[in-house]
Amino acid sequence: MEKQTLGATISSLRRQHNMTQAQLAEKMNVTDKAVSKWERNISCPDIGSLPRLAEVLDVSVNELMQVKQTTHSAAQDMISLLLKAVALAMGVAVAVLSLLAKIEAKDGIMLLGIGLACIGILELRNK
Repeated sequence: MEKQTLGATISSLRRQHNMTQAQLAEKMNVTDKAVSKWERNISCPDIGSLPRLAEVLDVSVNELMQVKQTTHSAAQDMISLLLKAVALAMGVAVAVLSLLAKIEAKDGIMLLGIGLACIGILELRNK
């Protein structure tokens, strides 16, 4: 599961308070470039400044540090892509081999079955 980053949380809370990065930076005694780096997850606020940041953004430190769970990750996306690729490859293989008359019906059915199994797994993962 992916988590919402601290940078995304800071950006979202800042916008909810109709603040620019420069305004937040002024309240935090940092540069607007520092705030930009926080929001882009290039750097993080100093741990000692988190209570002040939470106060400025009108949340508790715990709320500021909370991360939201989402259902996708890079690994899950890669698995989905691979399942789709295998299903497509099986279909293409059967079509090409059939046109070339290089496949028997039972082998074609087996390859299509593998493709359908991949699609079935993909659909079950999405539910």
